[in-house]
Amino acid sequence: MMLQGKVAIVTGAAQGIGRAIAEALARDGADVAVVDLDVARAQETAQAVSSQGRRALVIKANVAEWADVAAMADRVLAELGRIDILVNNAGITRDGLLLRMKEEDWNAVLDVNLKGTFHCTKAVLPAMTKQRSGALVNIASVVGVMGNAGQANYAASKAAVIGLTKTVAREYASRGITVNAVAPGFIGTAMTDKLSGEVRAALLTQIPLGRLGTPDDVAAAVRFLVSPAAAYITGHVLHVNGGMIMV
Repeated sequence: MMLQGKVAIVTGAAQGIGRAIAEALARDGADVAVVDLDVARAQETAQAVSSQGRRALVIKANVAEWADVAAMADRVLAELGRIDILVNNAGITRDGLLLRMKEEDWNAVLDVNLKGTFHCTKAVLPAMTKQRSGALVNIASVVGVMGNAGQANYAASKAAVIGLTKTVAREYASRGITVNAVAPGFIGTAMTDKLSGEVRAALLTQIPLGRLGTPDDVAAAVRFLVSPAAAYITGHVLHVNGGMIMV
C-alpha cells in the first residue's frame, strides 16, 4: 500500500490501459478520479477501484476543452481533498497517409493527445506546487520515437508529449514534482484485437520478446514511476515495448 492516502487522476480510464492503471494504483492504496467521456464504462472502472476499498470519483471531461479540465481539477480537490498523481492517458487515433489526411483529423489527434496533456498538467500543478509534491506520468508511444507510416498526426502528438514531459520536469523539479513518460509499444487492446492474423504476425516479428504487451505491463511501469521507489527519477521516458526499439 505504498500509495496509501494519495489521490490519483487517470484520464481515459474507462477501458484498456487507462482502466488497468486506475486499478493498479487503487491496489497500492490510492483513491482514484476516473476521467473519461464514456461515463458508463468509467463507472465500471470506478467499481473496480471501490472493490479495492478505495474512493472512486467518476468525472466526465473532454481533455481537449480547458473548461472541462479546470472543472475536473476543482471537483477532485473538493471531493477527494488533494491531487498527488496525474496520469495523462487519454488519447485517440485518426490514421491515414499524410497526403490523404484531413486537417480535422490532424487537429483532433493533436487536440486530445497533446493539448489534453497540456490542459491536465496545467490544471493540477497549482495544487501540487502548493503541497510541494506530486508525480505526473504521460502516456507517450513507441511511434513517437520511431515514427509509423499512416500515423503522422499520432506520432507527432506523442513525440511532442515527450518534449513536454522533459520541459515540465525541468520547470517543477524544485517543487518536488516528478514528471515522466511511459512509451508503450504494441499493446493488446480492443484496437489491436481488430488486426488481422497476418498483420499481427508481422508485428510479432518486430518484437524480440515475441508477444504483444498487455495493459497490465503498462500499468506496472506507471505504478513504479508514481511510487516512492522512483522519487529520484524525472524527465525520463520508460519504454515498455518488448524490445521493439532499444534506446
